[in-house]
Amino acid sequence: MSLSIIQTIQKQKKKLTDHSASYIARRVKVMAANVFHYTMLLSLSFVFIYPLLYMISESLMRSQDVADATVQWIPKVLTLENYVTAFNAINYWNGLLNSVLIAFGSALLQIISCSFIGYGFARYNFPGKALWMGLLIFTFLVPPQTIVVPLYIFFSDLGWINTLFPFIFPSLFGFGLKGALFVLIFIQFYRGLPNVLEEAARIDGAGPYRTYWKIMFPLAKPAMLVVFLFSVVWNWNDVFQPNMYLLVPDFFNLAQNLATFNGSANAEGLSQVTNQISASDALGLAPTKINQIMAAVMLSILPIVILYLFVQRSFVESIERSGITGE
Repeated sequence: MSLSIIQTIQKQKKKLTDHSASYIARRVKVMAANVFHYTMLLSLSFVFIYPLLYMISESLMRSQDVADATVQWIPKVLTLENYVTAFNAINYWNGLLNSVLIAFGSALLQIISCSFIGYGFARYNFPGKALWMGLLIFTFLVPPQTIVVPLYIFFSDLGWINTLFPFIFPSLFGFGLKGALFVLIFIQFYRGLPNVLEEAARIDGAGPYRTYWKIMFPLAKPAMLVVFLFSVVWNWNDVFQPNMYLLVPDFFNLAQNLATFNGSANAEGLSQVTNQISASDALGLAPTKINQIMAAVMLSILPIVILYLFVQRSFVESIERSGITGE
């Protein structure tokens, strides 16, 4: 075999060796990057999942397991008695009905009113637009606690205390809980829609209102879903405003019933401890009713968790699409 052929074969072997080495190096880099990314994602996920896992673990424990320092995550005996006790203690069905009426009713009305207001700000120029936009942002920045006294006097004069009207009517007119934020979300979305849609509607003889209801409003489904979920969650978890306007237990929502049960359970648990040991020694001990409190929390958030499981994919897509830009 000639020398040139031998040299050619050696060069080909070297090329194959170098190619294999570079391929292995790239694969190692990709695998290392994937390991790093998944480690970071799992770490961040654990931060958010940890409270839920803790609640589930505590809610399935007996009082003896809660007081036992050797029991951390897995109880010695699994029990559902805490859920039965919590279900009755927070008056679940009545609280659930009130929460659904307040949260879902406010959310649906805020979708309609905030969308209409946001469309006007986004697509039309009118006298004083800058002033009204400034006032809108001002209402978003002002804490609701600063205006609760005049609102309470206003609703009290109307005879709306211990009714759902203080939650429904503000939402109907684009106010409500976080109403200014929802208007801004719709403004951002409608600004991203192309102008040719309205131009085509005007050519076909459609007026402004018909153009909005028939063309623009149906296109705002991504923004609607974002606003709907945010409104439902915030109204569902809100305790401040319901405590101002709902003073009779029959009108309490789940968040109020949970807060009431939390206070009474903590007081009862501390009372049981102080009856057995001195008060000074009992100050550092956790109440033994924490298992029932965690069960009540799980029951309270269960409808929201179920709702999110059904709409999570659409919600993520809506978040991505609500920031698009058009003409």
